[in-house]
Amino acid sequence: LPQVQESGGGSVQAGESLRLSCVKSGFMSGLALGWFRQAPGAEREAISCISRSGASTEYADSVKGRFAVSRDNDKNMLYLQMDNLVPEDTAMYYCGADTTWETCGRWRRPLYFTFGGQGTQVTVSS
Repeated sequence: LPQVQESGGGSVQAGESLRLSCVKSGFMSGLALGWFRQAPGAEREAISCISRSGASTEYADSVKGRFAVSRDNDKNMLYLQMDNLVPEDTAMYYCGADTTWETCGRWRRPLYFTFGGQGTQVTVSS
């Protein structure tokens, strides 16, 4: 499994912000990267993706306009800025790498991503 470690989660009030970080293996700099989340009893949901170069990003409708994904390949880092959080954002958040693609053409399907971290918990109260 790739070496990744998510961090930055926490418990916040609705309307507040968090910034998630993901330290990733160097080889993942050549792949599209995504953020996913999973609430208890639910399937893992793709919420954002960024291409290898960073020029292209994708967002789930539920987070569009509130979340922003970025990456720093030199530092092997992936970020997710989350603003205006709502209780529905409560979940465990994971970062993942597409197994082979540099672009986000299949980002909505976690099956094509590899994960290695334990996730970081985000809890939003109203």
